[in-house]
Amino acid sequence: MTDKVLVLTTAGNEMEAQKIAHELVERRLAACVNIVPRIQSVYRWEGKVETAEEYLLVIKTTKARSVEVQGAIRELHSYALPEYVVISMEGGSAEYLKWIEDSVR
Repeated sequence: MTDKVLVLTTAGNEMEAQKIAHELVERRLAACVNIVPRIQSVYRWEGKVETAEEYLLVIKTTKARSVEVQGAIRELHSYALPEYVVISMEGGSAEYLKWIEDSVR
């Protein structure tokens, strides 16, 4: 187990996904953000089942920085309730994990 995590969030359009990704990396809150375009999401919101096309952001950071990542997502996001899920990394190549650590200092 490492102190590195993946944070998942979604955005409603490519421009917002790009803005969030660039800000997180620029602020050194994330080493890397992958943007997976055009996913289909089905969810319940305000009592109704909704379907939307979204962009998935896969954010690589450390557990220590994940709280700041959450704050930045809330600040930058247009959704009233943006997705914020943290997944612990069980492992990975030592070089890659060090790169994440060095990138978010």
